[in-house]
Amino acid sequence: MSAMAIALKIITSTSRPGRQADKVLPWLTRSFTEDERFDVEVLDLRDWRLPLFQEGRETIGDPTDPTYSDPLVRAWNRKIVEGSAFVFLTTEYNHSIPGELKNAIDNVFVSYGFRNKPTAFVGYSGSNVGGARAVEHLAHILIEAEAVALRNTVLIGAVGQAFDEQDEPVNPATEAALRVMRDDVAWWANVLDRARAEGQLAPGNARFMQELAALRS
Repeated sequence: MSAMAIALKIITSTSRPGRQADKVLPWLTRSFTEDERFDVEVLDLRDWRLPLFQEGRETIGDPTDPTYSDPLVRAWNRKIVEGSAFVFLTTEYNHSIPGELKNAIDNVFVSYGFRNKPTAFVGYSGSNVGGARAVEHLAHILIEAEAVALRNTVLIGAVGQAFDEQDEPVNPATEAALRVMRDDVAWWANVLDRARAEGQLAPGNARFMQELAALRS
């Protein structure tokens, strides 16, 4: 691992007992961990039992150092802020992502922890769709969080039969898709790290409110 390794956070989408994520996560984590460009940490929602989102002006305290309504929410925001890039491993529920994942993203509040950072996606499902509809929705959600959603994804259909006894994908195209995505994550992380270091615009919603205030004055 190089001294300038990219701080990559792999985020799961569900803590459901018997989840199929456990078929995919060992391979996904190993693939990034063995790449010296990355310093990998898995943020498993089984370990982050976040409350339903309820933050507001009354709960955040000092916006420059928010306390939030729960110490776990504060710790979650700080953990996301540490990341330079993110890979989401998501299943598909009813043509979209699990509510648990949406709640985890919503709880990244005021800190702008995803802002101007690359986000990539590995989708899976029991059908041949491979979580494609969930990935599409997830990209839209993260764009709203001002993250940079990457185009190249990994979609794993029929996930129950997609891996062998060594936790390797049966279909060589799955590994090929991950190599493409991994290179994208590394390239965008380096570009955006430099851009953030050079200085960022204020968040878009804050700038828009300033524009409205100027129009009223």
